[in-house]
Amino acid sequence: MAIVQPLAPTSDGRRRLELRNPATREPVGEIEVSTADDVAAAVARARAAQPAWAARPVSERAAIVRRAVSVLIARRDEIVATVQAETGKPRAEALAIELVPSCDFLNYWSGRAAKDLTDERRRLHGYLRPLKKLVINYQPLGVVGVITPWNGPFVLSLNPVAQALLAGNAVILKPSEVTPHAGEWAAKVLHEAGVPADVLQVVHGDGETGAALVNTDIDKISFTGSVPTGKKIAAACAERLIPCTLELGGKDAMIVCADADLERAARGAVYLSMFNSGQVCVGVERIYVVDSIADEFIEMVRTRAAEVTYGPGSNTDVGPLFWDRQLDVVSRHVEDAKAKGATIVLGGEPDTAQGAFFKPTMVVDVTHEMELMREETFGPIVAIMRVRDEEEAIRLANDCKYGLSGSVFTKDPDKAIRIGKRLHTGSVVHNDASVIYGVPEAPFGGRKDSGLGQVNGREALRGFTHPQPILLDRWQLKKENIWYPYEQATVKTLERTIGFVFGSALARRLMR
Repeated sequence: MAIVQPLAPTSDGRRRLELRNPATREPVGEIEVSTADDVAAAVARARAAQPAWAARPVSERAAIVRRAVSVLIARRDEIVATVQAETGKPRAEALAIELVPSCDFLNYWSGRAAKDLTDERRRLHGYLRPLKKLVINYQPLGVVGVITPWNGPFVLSLNPVAQALLAGNAVILKPSEVTPHAGEWAAKVLHEAGVPADVLQVVHGDGETGAALVNTDIDKISFTGSVPTGKKIAAACAERLIPCTLELGGKDAMIVCADADLERAARGAVYLSMFNSGQVCVGVERIYVVDSIADEFIEMVRTRAAEVTYGPGSNTDVGPLFWDRQLDVVSRHVEDAKAKGATIVLGGEPDTAQGAFFKPTMVVDVTHEMELMREETFGPIVAIMRVRDEEEAIRLANDCKYGLSGSVFTKDPDKAIRIGKRLHTGSVVHNDASVIYGVPEAPFGGRKDSGLGQVNGREALRGFTHPQPILLDRWQLKKENIWYPYEQATVKTLERTIGFVFGSALARRLMR
């Protein structure tokens, strides 16, 4: 029985989708699919409501978003129950992945908004400084569409929605059809905190609804999801000359240096490859270990991986794959690796007796000819490859069409920086990995097929605005020296300016 499957349409012909818990396959609700007309109507309401929301001071919008922290804490059991019903993930992961960072994001962005979004006065350089003053107005874009995935349905909805709202936009949220109610909790929490209903709306459905949102009268799209869909969104946004932020797939490499703390590296290899059932865009999907320590490292990983439990309920480590379609991908990658010479140390097969489970798996003797080392797997797989030295590890880590993040395990922070600077990735983490998304100060975004733009950092918050420069006249003179009519004095003034302002190295330094 599929996790998401169609039901008979409503009496007025609207499509319906049934949802099932991937751990038990029990029904957990349904949704009516929003039509293109529904989406257009929602955008129209948002367009009408947005000016009043934008007119509120940033501090007032921030106070509302800050109140959402208290709402989230008060409603956390309901949120966790919904997340678990739609994903089957253990309670510990629902708390660690969905709730803790969500509280932090709301608290952080609401605290930063006034400083980062209020009109900014910038000091001019050189010969213009005595004449003009510059003010940057961070102007809301208008109506923003946010399309979010099923692997982190609450946090990956709440984070961009909160940023867009703080920036003064109205928002239309389209959560995944696999986890619609978990994603919708982001809107419920913010509504209860005081965000007006028409300023933040939710539309439900599959790719058809997402396409309708992208192609309607929208001012920006923030998308988290697959590479093929992301490229379609980029093309649609380019056609209309509107911005988009795309946080797409990853195939993140973990480099284990000869001087690594092997106990930490082994524990990290298992956890960072398997937590959230391996369904994390910044999870570890490839491990390169220097040959001189490979035997010891592999044995330590095998010991730790063998201790990992899986199954339904909150007392196991690894839950199900949240969408049963992913079972085919993970199985195909493991079988391809096995056929091409890899060794399956642990697991290596699905277990669908009760739900959409794939056994926690450890694979060694892998190569870059295998899909497991080239395509995004998104499953609880530890894949380890021996390399001659750190140079080979860097080369292989970069030999990938993805470039989201990467990690370097070494006792030497300076080495981590040196290696990190040579990785073609959006970010690098020392002795850890996926935590980088939970650092709101860090601009988080991918290179290559992993995406476009940033979803964290001040750049992301301001990315929901148009930075409008307003150049003020300092003296309000009746006439500028170079305005019509041109006279000989005009030419002399310009020539004197060139000579005085740029004619010597000292002058040029002073004018910077």
